Amino acid sequence: MIRAIRGAATVELNDEAQIIKATEALVLEMIKKNNVDPEDVASVLLSMTGDLDAVFPAKALRNFDGWEYVPVMCMQEIPVAGSLEKCIRVMMTVQTGLKQKEVKHVYQGKAIVLRPDLTDERIKSAFK
Repeated sequence: MIRAIRGAATVELNDEAQIIKATEALVLEMIKKNNVDPEDVASVLLSMTGDLDAVFPAKALRNFDGWEYVPVMCMQEIPVAGSLEKCIRVMMTVQTGLKQKEVKHVYQGKAIVLRPDLTDERIKSAFK
């Protein structure tokens, strides 16, 4: 079955190192929580809010062994008034045996406000 895994993270500054580090941490957690093998990835879409432009976040995925042939595309998130700032979002499409409700989406940093219903209870309680 083809499924999409969602993720989002935030950074404090429009800084290449911060964007790469946050993207790596986010995608690694998505991989680990969903047991993703790069051979099972159809594509990865990455978006960033307009206040981030120091680097393409896809650069982070090129640091992972076996990911050199995974199709990755970057884009700018639509600028909705009042939306979360300095945010990196990921949509990873994978072949998996997981049921829809078994897919573990990952939200880190301030991005947990995007989908608190999908965030680990221990993390949610720390932000209350």
